[in-house]
Amino acid sequence: MKKRILAILITAALAVSVTGCAGNATSGNGSGSASSATESSETSSKAEESDVSSAEESSDNSAEESSDNSAEESKDDSSQEESKDLEANYTKYTLDGDLTQHMIDMSRLNEGNKVRLANVIKKLKNGEEVTVGFIGGSITQGTSAGNELCYAKLTADWLQQTYSSAKVNYVNAGIGATGSYIGVHRVTADLLSKNPDLVFVEFSVNDTTENTERNKDSYDSLLRTIWKSSTNPAIITIATTQENGTSFQDQHAEIVKHYDLPMISYKNTILDTIKHGNIVWKDISDDDIHPNVPGHKIVSQLLQAYISDVDKDIDNISGDESDFSTPATKASFENGSLLTLAQAGDAVTMNGEFKVNEANFGGFDGYWFFKGSNKTDLSSTNLTFKVNAKEIGILYGKYTKAGGTADIYIDDELVTTLNADFTGGWGNYVECAQLKSFDTAGEHIVKIVPKTTDGPSMFSVTALAIA
Repeated sequence: MKKRILAILITAALAVSVTGCAGNATSGNGSGSASSATESSETSSKAEESDVSSAEESSDNSAEESSDNSAEESKDDSSQEESKDLEANYTKYTLDGDLTQHMIDMSRLNEGNKVRLANVIKKLKNGEEVTVGFIGGSITQGTSAGNELCYAKLTADWLQQTYSSAKVNYVNAGIGATGSYIGVHRVTADLLSKNPDLVFVEFSVNDTTENTERNKDSYDSLLRTIWKSSTNPAIITIATTQENGTSFQDQHAEIVKHYDLPMISYKNTILDTIKHGNIVWKDISDDDIHPNVPGHKIVSQLLQAYISDVDKDIDNISGDESDFSTPATKASFENGSLLTLAQAGDAVTMNGEFKVNEANFGGFDGYWFFKGSNKTDLSSTNLTFKVNAKEIGILYGKYTKAGGTADIYIDDELVTTLNADFTGGWGNYVECAQLKSFDTAGEHIVKIVPKTTDGPSMFSVTALAIA
């Protein structure tokens, strides 16, 4: 009834407003002939009829908008009530104690579809062999905590202790200073080849907004590559953060929610705990990024809490798995791979001053490199790859001293010039760059040509990234 009265009032108001506008238009035209006045009167009459109709439609739309707004307000109210509930149940946390329920609740960015995870838990409860894999950057690798006390090992050990009759195999495929672009191109060789049943994915501090669309694409491609692999593994995603809150969590969450996968947010939990004054950042990190031993313990405890809750509800979990039929992005790099020193074979040709070093650099075994100066003859120096691909990228070294530059050609076209200089940086590492995309896969020639410099310089190639 209220809506009907509101609609009548709006209709009347609009009709008055329209009449006033028509009057202004007439007086603006100055004097006219009788026939013009008649036409104006007829036009005005038709306009009023049309305006009344429009006003009625407008009133209907206003009612609908009012309903929509009420729904939005209801959602906001619901969200605020949930927030109030969280605060009402808040319990102070201490580093030497267990997680509070508030911390656990804050971490559940997306509960997700639990069907595959429930299947893994059933295998564990039945005493079967289960392989648990982790892929990510330096946090997953264990920086600031070590191999035995990093969140990945703590989580694998907890699974073994909790389901003692099972055999839990542990695979840590974390490599420092790498994001999901490198991750999707190496996940098959480094992790999926070990036939995991459960995979944890962590890349939210290494994926950055410098390459937002590429990183969303690569993260999506990574999840799809893992999900569709032969062992049908369950996936749990993890969101971490820098001290100032910098994280790719929100962008990753868009993709995670598209597939309704679980996402556990260390970021939300730890920043909220600090906000409440229970701890300070230095309690859980020795720098501005990496969790230390207490920080890694919290990450693992959040994962343990989630798995435990799924176990408690396991008899009620059934139905369809997450739907991966439609990608969240272009998924350009799905099933990508790396053409490294070990795999290149006849696909690569070294000319001139390029050489091979089989030592590990940046977490990768072996690389091609060039060292030279302004006196080096570069007329015949290049590194050439022959590949069949739709997407082509490169992994190359960045150096705090004497990093050089190189032109990159694809099919004789200069596509970019890469700079290996990282003077003043935190250390040497492996960087990546997407070079070129094609409509379809085909044969292509990639040529890396070092450029002359004023002094000593070095340029190295770890791999080509192809998909």
